[in-house]
Amino acid sequence: MTPVSRQPFKARTTDELVALLSTVATAILAVIIVAMLYFGREIFVPVALAILLSFVLAPAVLILQRIHVPRGLAVVSVALLAFAFIFAMGSLLATQLTQLAGDLPRYQSTISEKIQAFRDTRAGRGTLERASDMLKDLSKEIDRPKESGSARGPNSMVGPSTSGSPVPVPVEVRLPDPGALENLRTLISPLVHPLATTGIIIIFVIFILLQREDLRNRLIRLAGSYDLQRTTAALDDAARRLSRLFLTQLILNSAFGVVIGLGLWVIGTPSAIVWGILATVLRFVPYIGAVIAAAFPLALAVAVDPGWTMLLWTLALFLTVEPIVGHVIEPMVYGHSTGLSPVAVVAAATFWTALWGPIGLVLATPLTVCLVVLGRHVERLEFLDVMFGDRPALSPPEIFYQRMLAGDPAEAAEKAEQFLKERSLASYYDEVALKGLQLAQIDAARGALDPERLTKIRDAVREFSSDVADQDDRPSARLQLTTDAEASSALESVAENAADEYLPVISKEDLPSDWLGEYPVLCLAGRSLIDEAAAIMFAQLSTAHGLAARVEGADSLSSTNVFRLEATGVVIVVLVYLDSSGPAHMRYSVRRLRRKLPKATIILGCWVKDIDPDALEVLRDNAKADLAAASLGQTVKLCTEAAAAAQQSIAASTQEKSTTAAA
Repeated sequence: MTPVSRQPFKARTTDELVALLSTVATAILAVIIVAMLYFGREIFVPVALAILLSFVLAPAVLILQRIHVPRGLAVVSVALLAFAFIFAMGSLLATQLTQLAGDLPRYQSTISEKIQAFRDTRAGRGTLERASDMLKDLSKEIDRPKESGSARGPNSMVGPSTSGSPVPVPVEVRLPDPGALENLRTLISPLVHPLATTGIIIIFVIFILLQREDLRNRLIRLAGSYDLQRTTAALDDAARRLSRLFLTQLILNSAFGVVIGLGLWVIGTPSAIVWGILATVLRFVPYIGAVIAAAFPLALAVAVDPGWTMLLWTLALFLTVEPIVGHVIEPMVYGHSTGLSPVAVVAAATFWTALWGPIGLVLATPLTVCLVVLGRHVERLEFLDVMFGDRPALSPPEIFYQRMLAGDPAEAAEKAEQFLKERSLASYYDEVALKGLQLAQIDAARGALDPERLTKIRDAVREFSSDVADQDDRPSARLQLTTDAEASSALESVAENAADEYLPVISKEDLPSDWLGEYPVLCLAGRSLIDEAAAIMFAQLSTAHGLAARVEGADSLSSTNVFRLEATGVVIVVLVYLDSSGPAHMRYSVRRLRRKLPKATIILGCWVKDIDPDALEVLRDNAKADLAAASLGQTVKLCTEAAAAAQQSIAASTQEKSTTAAA
C-alpha cells in the first residue's frame, strides 16, 4: 500500500485520537471541579449564597442609585437592612423552636392515647400484639442470665453478698471543675462557624454589588472577548432575568409562607411562625419542598389534637394553597417554569445535596438556573443549556430523522398530529420531514449510513406516510369561520392567513379524460433510497389533494428499466433529488423520460437545503425539464396548478362548443 493511500487513515486516526484526548481532559476537569466543590464547600457555600443574595438585592441598589444615592452607601444600606431582617427572622425562629421543645413532653400523652386507640381497633390489634409479643420474647432472650457454670474473668470485681453471690462494686468517676476559660470556649465554639459563614456572606455580597461591572467584564474575558457587544448584552440580559426571577420567587415564596403561617395559627397549630418560615425556605425546592414543609405541621397536629380535626384542616390548607400558588399565580407572574427540565431539577437537587448537604438542596434550583441562563447566552457554556434547560435538545427535523433511524414512525406520527392541529400537512412535510431527510442525505453523502440503514429509513417513511394519510389537509376542516354577528374580525384574519398555506384539492369530475388514469402522477427517486423516501411523502400528499401518484425507485431510471415503466395514464412525472451534485444524472434521466413519455410534463424536484432560485433555474435548464421546484409543497402546487389549468381548458372548450351550437 502506498503512503498516499494510508494518509486518510492516518488523518482519521489522528482526529479520533485528538477527540479522545479532549474527552478525557474534559472528564478529568469535571472530576477536579466536583472535588473542589466538595472539599471546598466551607468557602463555596458562602460564595454561592452571596451570589444569589446579590441577584436579589441588585434591583434595590439600582433604585437607590436612580435617586442619586451614592453607590457605596446604597450597597451598604441595602446589605445591612437585608441581613438585619435575616437575623431578626433567625432570632424569632430560635425563640419559637425553644418554646416548641419545651412543650413537646405535654404532647406525649396525646400520642400514647392515639396509639392505644389504634391498637384497640380490630384491624390493628392482632398485628400490633403479635409484633409486641415477638419483641418481648427477643428482649427476654437477650437479657437471660448466663449459665451458672460460666467462668468469670480473673479481674472481676466483686463485693460481699449475704446470699453468697458476688455483687459488683459501683464506681463513680468525677472530672475536675472546668475553669472560666473552658466554660467560655464551650459556649462560643458552636457559634464560631455560623458567625464566620455569615461574615463571609456579608463581605462577598457587598463586594459583588460594588464590583458588579468589573466581575461582569472578567466573566466576559473568560467566556470569550471576540464579540464584546454580543457577550456584554447577553450577560446584562442574564443578570436582569436572574434578578427578576429570584426576587419574584422570594416574594411569592414569602407570601406562601405568610399564608401558611396565618392558616396554621388560625387552625391552632403550635409555633405557626416556625412552620411559615420553614415553608418559605423549603418552597425554593421544587416538587418536594412543599411536601417536606407540610410534613412537620401534620406530625405536630397528630400530637397536639386528641382528635383528627387539626390534622384534616392542616392537610386541607396545604392542598389548597400550594396548587393555587404553583399552578395559577406563578404562571401568571413569571411563566410556567424556571427554564429547567424536570429531570434536571431532580438531578441538580441530588447533585448539590450530595455535595453540600441540606443547604445544597435549597440552592440546587437557583444555582442550576444561573448555569442554564449563562448557557443560553454564552457560546462556550451552551452545553449547560442542552443538559439542564427545558428547551428540546433536538429540533423537530432532528427528532423526525432520529425516529426514522430508529425505525419508530409511530412517535413521529404522534408529533405530526400535534403540528397538524394548527398547520397544513404540506407545511409539516417541508418544515420538518423533508429537513429531516436532508439531514439523512448529508449523513449518506459522507458514508455514515450503510444500505441497511438507508432501507430502514425508507421503510419507516413509508409507514409514517401511511399513518398520516387519514389526516384531512383541507382548511375548511380545520378553520371554520362563524357567521354569528359577534364573530371577531381578528379571527377571520387569522383563519384567512392560515388557509393560504393549504393546497387546493382537485376534483376528478372536472378533469379531462387523459387525467383520469389510476395514477396520473408518476414520482421517481433520483439516485438513492433517501430520494425514494422523499418521493413517498410527495406521493401521499399529492394523492391527498386529488392527484393519485405512484412511486418508483432509482433503479427505474436506468437505460434498461426506464422503457419498462408502466406509463398508462401518466400526465406528470416528478423527478426527486435531495442532492444537487449530479446535474449530469438529472439531464440524462430527463432525456430518457422524455423518450418514454413525450407528452408528460416533467417536473424536476430538487429539494436541496437552502438552494438558490437562480441555481434551481440553472439545473432546470441544464436538465431540459419543464418545471422545477425547491420543496415538496411547491412541487404539489405545480401539479395542482397544472390540473387546474386542464380543468379551465376543458371548461373553456365546453363553453366555446355551447356558444357555437347556439349560434
